Amino acid sequence: MRILFLSILFISQVVLGQQQTYHKTIKLMGTRFEISVVAKNETKGNLYIETAIHEIDRIEKLISSWDSNSQTSLINRNAGIEPVIIDLELLELIERSIQISKITNGAFDITYASMDRIWKFDGSMKEMPTEEAIRNSVSKIGYKNILINHDKKTVFLKSKGMKIGFGGIGKGYAADKAKELLVDMGVTSGIINASGDMNAWGHQADGTNWLVGITNPLNTQKVFSWLPINNQSVVTSGDYEKYVEFNGKRYAHIINPRTGYPTTGIKSVTIFASKAELADALATSVFVMGLDNGLDFINQIKGIEAIIVDDANNFHKTKNIQFKTEK
Repeated sequence: MRILFLSILFISQVVLGQQQTYHKTIKLMGTRFEISVVAKNETKGNLYIETAIHEIDRIEKLISSWDSNSQTSLINRNAGIEPVIIDLELLELIERSIQISKITNGAFDITYASMDRIWKFDGSMKEMPTEEAIRNSVSKIGYKNILINHDKKTVFLKSKGMKIGFGGIGKGYAADKAKELLVDMGVTSGIINASGDMNAWGHQADGTNWLVGITNPLNTQKVFSWLPINNQSVVTSGDYEKYVEFNGKRYAHIINPRTGYPTTGIKSVTIFASKAELADALATSVFVMGLDNGLDFINQIKGIEAIIVDDANNFHKTKNIQFKTEK
């Protein structure tokens, strides 16, 4: 997920002689992670960062559907065959994913991984797929066909060919777990930024809030507004470059798992929540729901806010967000 229209940025002040902010950028889970911590010295700062990296790497080995040795891959290989015993951590992540599917009426669904990849967003598509092909492409999708036995710690996908994947929630979960581990170690402030899936806590080294910058959709080199964040997660979903157009209508690369059609009308969704895992899933969900339904849905959830950029580059926000624009 590349962040273009609503970029996630932060400003960091280094205070000499006191605590300082230490950073590292590294590729994990197939994407760019930026890990920042406030610490008393470089030794502690590096220790904290490496601890976060090891935790993210551990989670990737658990949930990656690309790793043939992961428990997720084992579940997928046994779809329609038999239940698979898995770690409680993964089982509970699947359970939470199903709960999000229920509240979003299937707009979020980890069985999206079962989808046939009939849509191409690399410029090679010359015509739309047929209605039959689109319908067939999502025939194996359905979170209700994930069967969980919590007592036995098993997961079973009812139909052969079904698959689960955590592309819409995994990076947020990893950011949450890395933060949780660092907080347990006594790290009072930091940011885990997984290519736009951000979890921030505490303050910058100079005592001020961390900031996220909202990029101007008409000029991606300029910031439209800054928003302070403290003990909060911010996730952006969207990429204006990955789309196709047919008959004057633009189709984004995020597919509605209920219909098989790409989403329309939205370029970018940013969600503010207490957990990056939840914000990650809701960002995708709102994309699928559409502008009006998505805003109405988020407005009904306490503690969750959203900023949406539509395909005409207009900003829309939920009722409790306040921000000033840059001149």
